[in-house]
Amino acid sequence: MTDENHLFPAEPIQRRIARELYLHAKDLPLISPHGHVDPVLLADDVPFPDPARLFVVPDHYVTRMLASQGIPPARLGVPSVDGSDVETDGRAIWRLLAENWKLFRGTPSRLWTEKVLAEVFGISPSLSAGTADEIYDELSARLAEPEYRPRALFTRFNIEVLATTESPLDELHAHAKLAADGWGGPGGRVITTFRPDNLVDPEWPGWAGRVADLGALTGLDVGTWSGFLAALRSRRQAFIEAGATSSDHGHLTANTVVLDDADAAVLYRKALGGGTDAAEAEVFRGHMLTEFARMSLDDGLVMQLHPGSVRNHNTALYERHGRDTGGDIPSATDYVHALRPLLDAHGTDPRLRIVLYTLDETAFSRELAPLAGGYPSLYLGAPWWFLDSPEGLRRFRETVTETAGFYNTSGFVDDTRAFCSIPARHDVARRIDAGYLARLVAEGTLPLDEAAETIADLAYHLPKKVFRL
Repeated sequence: MTDENHLFPAEPIQRRIARELYLHAKDLPLISPHGHVDPVLLADDVPFPDPARLFVVPDHYVTRMLASQGIPPARLGVPSVDGSDVETDGRAIWRLLAENWKLFRGTPSRLWTEKVLAEVFGISPSLSAGTADEIYDELSARLAEPEYRPRALFTRFNIEVLATTESPLDELHAHAKLAADGWGGPGGRVITTFRPDNLVDPEWPGWAGRVADLGALTGLDVGTWSGFLAALRSRRQAFIEAGATSSDHGHLTANTVVLDDADAAVLYRKALGGGTDAAEAEVFRGHMLTEFARMSLDDGLVMQLHPGSVRNHNTALYERHGRDTGGDIPSATDYVHALRPLLDAHGTDPRLRIVLYTLDETAFSRELAPLAGGYPSLYLGAPWWFLDSPEGLRRFRETVTETAGFYNTSGFVDDTRAFCSIPARHDVARRIDAGYLARLVAEGTLPLDEAAETIADLAYHLPKKVFRL
C-alpha cells in the first residue's frame, strides 16, 4: 500500500499527471460530514478492544462476505438477539478471517483493511492463515499503546470534522462529555447528525412507543400532530446545540408527499392507533420528508436522503442478529417523480439544501445528475455503501460530471462506522479523483491548474461548503 502509483491510471502520461494532482489533496485535513462512528469511542477514549472486535465483529462488509460462503455470523462474534452463544475468542475470529482472506480479493474491504494495517498500524506482512497469529499479536501490542487510543488517532488522522449519527431519542451524553472536556482534537471537532427514521416510520416495530419516549424526553404532548412536530423541532435544536449541521433520512424510497395539516393530523392519529396500512405508512413517511424540509428552512440543517436499501432482506439473519448486520440489499429507486412534490414546494428556496445519495447506479445519469443540475437546493452525495469502491467512485465521476459538473456534488463522504478506516477511504477517493482529472487534462478537456484547484475542492472545500461546516 506504499506504492505511489496505487489506483492511478496505467497509461504513463495520465499517471504522471495524477501523481502531480494528488499532491494538491494528499495532506488536506479530512472532512467526514456523515458517518456512524460511535461518539462514545472518542468521549471515553479507552483502548480499542482486540483486533477481531476492531476489524471483524462490527464490520458487516466483512461478515456478510463470510456468511455468503457459509460461515455463520455467530462464529465471527456477531452478537445474537436472543443471547444465544457466539464466538468470544478474538484470536479464533481473527484466524477464521485470515483463513478465508482470499474471498476478499478485488473488494474494497480488502483494500481498506490492508491500508489500515500498513498505514495506521505499520504492519507489513500480508494476511493469511500462516501470518494470522503474528499479525494478531502485533495489532494487540499496538492497541495497548497510548498512541493508538481513539483521540490520539483522531489527531494523527488529521480529521478536522467528524460527524456521528444519532436518533432524536439519544440524549447526546457522549457529545456533552466531549464538549465538557473541550476536546475535538487540535483544530478538529466532533459533531452529531439528526437521524429521525425510527420516529417517522409507523411500520418500524415499536414506533408508537418511541413516539411516547419523544414526548417524555421533550415534555411535549406528542398525542397531537402539532405536538409531535414541536417535539421534533425541539430535538433538532438540541442537536444543533451539539454541533449538528445536517439531518439524515434513510427511507426505503425517495417518495415525498405534501398534505395539509388537517389530513396530516388524521393520518398521524391513525398511525398512533396502529391502524395504517402499507400505503398510508408510505404517505406518512413521504409527508415527513416535506415537513423536515420545512424545518430546514428555519433551522438550516442540511438534509441528507439515503433511499434505496431494502432493510433486513435476510430475514433469518435479522431474526438471529438484528439490524445492521449485513442483511440489507439495494433496490431500484425513482427520484424524478418521487421528489417532485417536495421540490415544487421548496426546491428553489435558497435556504434549503438536500444531498441525495443512491444505491442505484442507473439513476446517476438518468435522474440525479439532471436533478442536481436543475435545482439549486440539490447536491449529489458521494457513492454510498455498495458503491463506495474504486470502480464505483470512477463510474460516478464518469457518469455525472458532464451533466452536473463537479460543483453540484458534495465531495467525498466516507459514511463509515469503522473509525480506523477513515483515512484509507479518503485517500482512495483522492487517488480516484486524481486519476479522473488526469484523464481530462491529458485529453485537453481541463487545464492543469484548474484540475489542481478542483481536486482540492472535491477533497476539502466542497464538503465544508455543502454541509455548512
